[in-house]
Amino acid sequence: MKCECGHTNPYGTEVCASCGKPLTGDNKELLNMRYEGAARRSQTYNRSMIDKIWNFFSSVKVGISIIVILLFASAIGTIFPQELFIPPGEDAATFYYDEYGWAGELYYILGFHNLYGSWWYMLLIAALGVSILIASIDRFFPLYKALKSQRVTRHHNFMKRQRVFGTSAVEDADETMNKAKGLLKKKRYNIFEENGNILAEKSRWARWGPYVNHIGLIIFLVGAMLRFFPGMYIDENMWVREGETVPIPGTSKEYYLENKQFDLELYDEADERFQGVMEGSDAEHIETFRTHSSLYLAQEDTTVGAERELELLSEDEIEVNQPLYFDNYSIYQLDYKMNELKAMTFDVEDQESGEAAGTFTVDLNNPEDYYELDNGDQVYIYDYFANFMINDEGVPTTENNVPDNPAFIFQTENDAGEEELTFIRIQRNFEIRDEDDDPHQYAFSFAGIDTNHVTGLKVRKDLTLPFLIVGGSIFLIGLVQGSYWPHRRIWLQRDADQNIMIAAHTNKNWESIKKEIRELAQETELEEPLDQTDKEYEEEYEERDRL
Repeated sequence: MKCECGHTNPYGTEVCASCGKPLTGDNKELLNMRYEGAARRSQTYNRSMIDKIWNFFSSVKVGISIIVILLFASAIGTIFPQELFIPPGEDAATFYYDEYGWAGELYYILGFHNLYGSWWYMLLIAALGVSILIASIDRFFPLYKALKSQRVTRHHNFMKRQRVFGTSAVEDADETMNKAKGLLKKKRYNIFEENGNILAEKSRWARWGPYVNHIGLIIFLVGAMLRFFPGMYIDENMWVREGETVPIPGTSKEYYLENKQFDLELYDEADERFQGVMEGSDAEHIETFRTHSSLYLAQEDTTVGAERELELLSEDEIEVNQPLYFDNYSIYQLDYKMNELKAMTFDVEDQESGEAAGTFTVDLNNPEDYYELDNGDQVYIYDYFANFMINDEGVPTTENNVPDNPAFIFQTENDAGEEELTFIRIQRNFEIRDEDDDPHQYAFSFAGIDTNHVTGLKVRKDLTLPFLIVGGSIFLIGLVQGSYWPHRRIWLQRDADQNIMIAAHTNKNWESIKKEIRELAQETELEEPLDQTDKEYEEEYEERDRL
């Protein structure tokens, strides 16, 4: 696009970068000053695949569409709880179907149960980040170049097509310009002069507010995406039984935690301060609960195949609101389970001789394959159901690995060399045989249980928090920068008859800049220019001024 001044402008330019002449529209149409009339890359190139991708993501409509899709998906993700918040140990597929029926099952199948960690949700966030980045680059650099190299003397059509424009006939143009320059300086305008013309500008930096917003938002989105990179963000539950040492989730088995003892403290019922609350209530009034823990570091020089040696790092109490901190990790006291079944003891009787064959104890969390009786015979665990249930097909199974309702099928061998299967659980005990078969030689009976306490802990690590804080802070700075300070410019330019043309532009708050120009006109020979979009208001103002 070649201007009459001889300067060649890129396609899409609305205002000549050399003389400032408008290149589009007619002389009556107000000039579009959003990007100072500069051409953007998305308006200039559209040939290669890179150009098409650039133009697609530079569109504001595309960015808004991605935001709408993200908001819609996020809203659906709040209909049912995320997998992170379902009861520990529950199978997600079973939980959503049992709790919410077919809607819960569909919710699970479509992946909304783990929405914020799904690949397609991350892809949408990445697309939003790319859209913001490309749209910002596409607009920032043309605007920056146009403002940095803007001319003081502008084409007369540029002046006339500004929203605020007027021409004043003055007796002494030099004196009027000098007086106007002094008044504008008092209003904290930066003054630029060229050929006796003036450009008064202030708060240009406010134009960069939206782009500062975008920088903060991109950093914030990067922080959100980093949460799904291994080692950057961990939010896991762990259950540790008393006397048990387990690897801490998210540490690649580098750190281990031992639950040495779990304590539960109740409020003193004799304390007068709590009598009103406790009276008539059968519920336990818990004051606090804590875990006496030991933190270990696994040694690297352990022999291959051998159990890793653990080095004690610290012994601490993990209590409600008093977490354990180490190496960017924090472990919070979250929950507990009192008197969980730990072991079950069984007596075995030889029904043929009427004598006791022996007693054995099964560790419910780590059962052996077989147990030897006092008479030398062996009892094999044919099948073990930690939390016994019958599924929809009528087949015995276990709901999870927590021994809340343990059941066993024991296998023994009688004197005749025949295998015998016995099903046993709490308050249920029967032999697995045909009706015509003889009773089993060995009879099992429940002899006792052993329990222990289990602590529920929350393991957290968040290396993305600095990104979120920095991104959010930059976003707020850009929001204030772009919202509270308008970029204002006033052009004072002589015409061929030594009259003074005055034009003004601001990106927001037009009434404020018109008030400043009105005050300028009252102190000089300049006539107050008109707002070409609000002639009725100007006529009404002039009428009031006459009265």
